[in-house]
Amino acid sequence: MSVFTHIDFDNHEQVVFGHDSASGLRAIIAIHDSTLGPALGGCRMWSYATDEEALRDVLRLSRGMTYKSALARLPLGGGKAVIIGDPRRDKSEALFQAMGDFVDSLGGRYITAADSGTGVAEMRIMAQRTRHVAGAGQREALDGSLRDGDPSPSTAYGVFVGIRAAVRHRLGRDDLTGLRVAIQGVGQVGFNLARLLKDAGAELWVTDIVEANVRRAVEQLGARAVDQLEIFGLDVDVFAPCALGAVINRHTLEALRAPIVAGAANNQLASPELAEDLQRRGCLYAPDYAINAGGIIDVFYERSGGSPAELKAHIEGIEATLEEIFRRSASEGATTTAIADRLARERLGR
Repeated sequence: MSVFTHIDFDNHEQVVFGHDSASGLRAIIAIHDSTLGPALGGCRMWSYATDEEALRDVLRLSRGMTYKSALARLPLGGGKAVIIGDPRRDKSEALFQAMGDFVDSLGGRYITAADSGTGVAEMRIMAQRTRHVAGAGQREALDGSLRDGDPSPSTAYGVFVGIRAAVRHRLGRDDLTGLRVAIQGVGQVGFNLARLLKDAGAELWVTDIVEANVRRAVEQLGARAVDQLEIFGLDVDVFAPCALGAVINRHTLEALRAPIVAGAANNQLASPELAEDLQRRGCLYAPDYAINAGGIIDVFYERSGGSPAELKAHIEGIEATLEEIFRRSASEGATTTAIADRLARERLGR
């Protein structure tokens, strides 16, 4: 398994493999770019079918974090960690202590946080072994209440204001009352997003691989449950992917009817050229690393000590960033992903 010739290798600064036989830890940390500051990105735990699949994920995700921080105007670089294992069966205190040691071995070049398959509990264990971890403590929420270090409410709020920008640009409306939204994945981020949309008057259709998540959205938010494959072909205004990546592919693209794709998932497009296909179909795509930056902004403010008001204002800047991307895309005829990449590279000084 070669790293340097890998199709997703993008001049990454460092790719490190970690193994601890006692705890069973098998992990990869990728630092993509530290031009703007230390690399920050979540620690994902997933049942990867192969080591190659895990490597591809960490390479793609770490690059996305570089661009995400750049677009969000944060003094941070891009990095990511993945743990190979089933998050429902393979977690242990020893495993995450070993992961904390692994993160600490990089001397602060990489700062970790929660991601798919990990949460506040795991960050607290890792924090016993390294200070280079975010989201392990309590802090003040956007509404002034006390919350734990989970950044998912901020991620959801950023996606919400991003959807607002996309709806304004593509559908020419500011009011979200009656807006039809299909949400794929109603875990922590997806459920928080659904609640914000419901409060704004939107109608919701949801699906998830975890039945309890769907049931919660139906019972608490009045959402309509649909099959996992049916979600793509619904006659809705917005399709919001909020689970794992690569959900927009050749097969699902044919079924897709929504004029807007805007969600929280990373790496939503299975391949870059799909951005052109979406554009040809008249579908407005909100680049994932632009719209889902609320979480990384949250983590930055946790570490810098900014106030909830400052955090909220910074997250709301996602709306202006997307408006610029949409405007430039329309005027230049380039895809939204091409414009977003260009903006990120400009801010990286490339």
